[in-house]
Amino acid sequence: MDLELSEQQQQLQKAAIEFAQKELADDLIRRDRDQVFSAEGWKKCADFGALGLPVPAEYGGMGLGITDVIAVMEGLGYGARDHGLLFSINAHLWTNSLPILKFGTEEQKRKYLPGLSNGELIGANGASEPNSGSDIFSMRTHAERRGDTYVLNGTKTFVSNAPVANLFAVYATLDPKLGSMGITGFLVERDTPGLTVSRHLEKMGLRTSPMAELIFDNCVIPASNRLGREGRGVNVFESSMEWERGCILANYLGLMRRQLENCIAHVRNRKQFGQPIGKFQSIANKIVDMKVRLDACRPLVYRIGWLKEQGKSAMMEASVAKLFVSESLVSSCMDALQIYGGYGFMVEQGIERELRDALGSTLYSGTSEIQRNVIAKCLGI
Repeated sequence: MDLELSEQQQQLQKAAIEFAQKELADDLIRRDRDQVFSAEGWKKCADFGALGLPVPAEYGGMGLGITDVIAVMEGLGYGARDHGLLFSINAHLWTNSLPILKFGTEEQKRKYLPGLSNGELIGANGASEPNSGSDIFSMRTHAERRGDTYVLNGTKTFVSNAPVANLFAVYATLDPKLGSMGITGFLVERDTPGLTVSRHLEKMGLRTSPMAELIFDNCVIPASNRLGREGRGVNVFESSMEWERGCILANYLGLMRRQLENCIAHVRNRKQFGQPIGKFQSIANKIVDMKVRLDACRPLVYRIGWLKEQGKSAMMEASVAKLFVSESLVSSCMDALQIYGGYGFMVEQGIERELRDALGSTLYSGTSEIQRNVIAKCLGI
């Protein structure tokens, strides 16, 4: 596996960095404090092409392969400081657009993908429930087939983008007794009678990515809005997770690289006791640890892209990357905080926000504990 980016990938990544540094540098401190989603930033990202990266040109996207997408996402993570916005983009792409692309009918693709790619539509995903988080396939939201319609009843929680979304990819069970074989995917438009976007959920981090609950009360949707085959929702969900766990982590490769560069510059310039603080072994060791983590994380993420482009499964590798990168990110943010000392604790520096955002990475797309379970299962344990 060649870890060097091709010339085209380097150009894509450079363009993403320059775009993010120029166009996504607004008043983030205020928006993070007030939990404000950047509609303007979303539209700029759409115009740049970020909302349609893997979507073929015939459906309004850029048609990039997964490794190309990872390179772009790494660039956006390096150039943008609003990781809430980037998180919303990832939720939109990997749990909405990609399932439609991979499992949707031709009618669904032509109806939804152009709007999802140009920013006119915002996608969200309804999978987790109040009593079904990590044990996602014990969900209770029920779908009943009635002629040429389905009727949905239940509640979804932790739905990223829900307050601003137009289209939801929702999972429900046809019969709880069937377990995972009863899970089926559906596409539900926001204005569908019986769907209510309920209370806003306030988070520790990623505060510029809005989150809410969904309530389905005899919500009737046409059978044509079923996503994939009946009872095959697990396939839809797990396919999206491979892409999500790879591409959402690419943003954090960019963040870790920028953070390392900033810390190196800081320890060279900041002086205490008559010398740059980088001369103190305890500080230098933190810099080294940050570098080692970054270099260890990068091949794990790009390996997912390589495997998928070879037509191979990356289920275990995606879980390995998700586990290691998310926990490495938290550790590096903690090191950056210590390196900057009191300044790192201040809101204006941005490190405390990056740490708060990083903590969520060990929870979403499957907690660290769930990733360990997945890896153990893949190893036959």
